[in-house]
Amino acid sequence: MINRRHFMKGGLAASTIGALGLSKKSEAADFAGYPDSMGVLVDLSRCIGCRSCEAACNSEQQLPPPEKPFNDFSVFEELRHGQKRRPDENTYTVVNSYDPPALDHPLFRKIQCNHCLEPACLTSCFVNAYTKTPEGAVIYNPDVCVGCRNCMIACPFYIPAFRYSSAFQPRIMKCVFCHDTRLREGKPPACVESCPVEALTFGRRTDLLAMGKQRIRQNPESYVNHIYGEHEAGGTAWMYLSPAPFEQAGFDTTVPNEPILNYVKDFLSFVPMVLMIWPALFAGFHLLAKRKNDNTSAATQDNEE
Repeated sequence: MINRRHFMKGGLAASTIGALGLSKKSEAADFAGYPDSMGVLVDLSRCIGCRSCEAACNSEQQLPPPEKPFNDFSVFEELRHGQKRRPDENTYTVVNSYDPPALDHPLFRKIQCNHCLEPACLTSCFVNAYTKTPEGAVIYNPDVCVGCRNCMIACPFYIPAFRYSSAFQPRIMKCVFCHDTRLREGKPPACVESCPVEALTFGRRTDLLAMGKQRIRQNPESYVNHIYGEHEAGGTAWMYLSPAPFEQAGFDTTVPNEPILNYVKDFLSFVPMVLMIWPALFAGFHLLAKRKNDNTSAATQDNEE
């Protein structure tokens, strides 16, 4: 049974975690990304909607099988009927189909975490569960996550998904840029390697920007004169070229060019205690529930012995 003393201990531990998170946040406020990080340039004019990237991601990350096989293209018809596909706890990337008025054919778009240069998920996390790596990936540590879901609210692209299937082990699920298995070894992510039409190009972000701008200059009639992700939300590792206006391909064109943190840093400094107290309550409940679960497991093992 969880008594009041144990609850207070858990709350104290949670408050300590919150204080540490806030003290580190000031460091994050000065972080300007890694200028030599890697990225991916997505050319929507080349994508054929084959869903090879979805299958490669599923295999690389050992995710559950999809409800519909990857060679089932009826998922695109569902989108036309208003059922928009998004990455979730079982799917790190999805391809959607759009019918922009500017084109006489469908336009396919791959969606995944954009791995921002200055991630809002990172700066909003009071337990520092996120890390921006020098290679360009935004990775997540489930061992310290308390399930507050601040990152889901903060992300300007609405990407992080919450694993609701586990009440005592909260976990955010999202694309990790194949960091552990590929990126830190200099290899392209599995989705890029699997693309049969080279719609995805992996490389140094600065080189990809130069490549994208060259394609626009050489074929101005084939592309919108903009690279989505060059400046949005302060810049992202995943960037897009499009033959149709970006809003017609489901992009949020209202995302500001500055990092999200720039809009809230004054607020964070003005009300630090408010931001610490309520997440600490989440952390306290999580720590106590986890302790109770561990104690129950230990007691069960003792009884069996």
